[in-house]
Amino acid sequence: LACVGTRSSQTQSVPHGRRSQSALCAVTSISEAWMTAMEPSVETSVEPSMEEMTLEEKAATGEGLSKAQKKRLRQKKKKAEDSSESAEAPAAESEAQPADENGNGATAANKNKKKKKKKSGGGSHGIRLLGQWKSGETIVGGGDAPHFPVAKQFEGRPFPTGEFQSYKDDNLWRETSAEKREQERLESDLYETVREASEVHRQVRRFAQSIAKPGIKMIDLCERIEDANRTLIGANGLDRGIAFPTGCSLNYVAAHWTPNKGDETVLQYGDVCKIDFGTQINGRIIDCAFTVAFDPKFDPLLEAVKEATNTGIREAGIDARLGEIGAAIQEVMESHQIELDGKIFDIKSVKNLNGHSIRPYQIHAGKSVPIVRGGENTKMEEGEFFAIETFGSTGKGFVNEDLECSHYMKEFDAPFVTLRSNASKQLLSTINKNFGTLAFCRRFLDRLGEQKYLLALKHLCDAGIVQPYPPLCDVKGSYVAQYEHTLYLGPRKKEVLSRGDDF
Repeated sequence: LACVGTRSSQTQSVPHGRRSQSALCAVTSISEAWMTAMEPSVETSVEPSMEEMTLEEKAATGEGLSKAQKKRLRQKKKKAEDSSESAEAPAAESEAQPADENGNGATAANKNKKKKKKKSGGGSHGIRLLGQWKSGETIVGGGDAPHFPVAKQFEGRPFPTGEFQSYKDDNLWRETSAEKREQERLESDLYETVREASEVHRQVRRFAQSIAKPGIKMIDLCERIEDANRTLIGANGLDRGIAFPTGCSLNYVAAHWTPNKGDETVLQYGDVCKIDFGTQINGRIIDCAFTVAFDPKFDPLLEAVKEATNTGIREAGIDARLGEIGAAIQEVMESHQIELDGKIFDIKSVKNLNGHSIRPYQIHAGKSVPIVRGGENTKMEEGEFFAIETFGSTGKGFVNEDLECSHYMKEFDAPFVTLRSNASKQLLSTINKNFGTLAFCRRFLDRLGEQKYLLALKHLCDAGIVQPYPPLCDVKGSYVAQYEHTLYLGPRKKEVLSRGDDF
């Protein structure tokens, strides 16, 4: 139409005196058009002008589109995508098997498809069965190294609390007791101390989960976690700092493994890695651990251990008997199974690993919380700290000391021994100054500049001053998972101090 409109305007512009010439030209044009029509047609490709191009053609060339045209094009594409998805849905339904003769609905295969679509499990960090961290006070994440101590983040404000849980039965009266409320108020300094240490642990966990990826060296993972710990806690000698070395035990190794200098072990996609580290302020220790796994086939193992740990936390409380807690944990743990490579395994509680009470500068303070039935009937008491940890295994459910030792700790009630070796005396002085009765590892001694200390360290162990803690291993080829939280039995309620968005 634009072309026709242009020609009519040209005809109107011809002067009156030249109309005969224009008529002759018109007759000639008609004659040429008739002759052309009589000849065989030949296809020719002529590029259209911008006025003649459709909206899609303009989009392909990227030229001549107004904002309104671009908007219409986007709407058109979206509508086309929606229609294609709706067309694919019936096709997928037609591929599904019909209901059985009794009309019981979809087959197991169809149910599995629905489950896969519903359950992602990994989150943005890619670690199985850990929750997503909510945006909030924490500034660590995305692999960026932390640089701002937690004490400054919350300057002039109280630190976040953990998860409160009520006591059972005969201790419910505590919640409304004015006396217990006043006692809680008098303990405010203690609460602030342990809550700060707990918030540090949460932020370090968040950082650790952002960098724990297949392909990272275990020694790099541990050292970056420990550096983050020192920064966020505001490390200052024995007053505040790391409570014990970062454990990163792999697969059949249940606990107490961290790489020594020169270790080249790399985290793999098919590994089950237990990340276990602690924070401390004025000796008040927060002990918390979680399992890193990327392969969804390990989900049943992780679910069993996490559920068992939460059961132990729920059963714990003032006047709770340790043996009864262990029985409840085992019942939950061993109700689970896992299929690996076509074989079914019963998940077992590791019978010779336990939770434990915690005192200032003493990670294992005397009371053990078993994870199997048959334990002692000792009761938990008000004012005590406990690390509730459970280990589930696809192996025998029993661990032995194996592999090269990396963890050490000075005995809390170490005997006085006369040391003849100057090297042993000097090493003991370093341990007393930097670690006291807190656990340490060989990498920590390397970091302090100690050299050729292994013989002196052996002498301290032989003298009963320092206790070695070798890795604890189930049978090779098995997998062990761990989850752990620290809780405080307060005057009115118990507080799961280390609870976070992740678990």
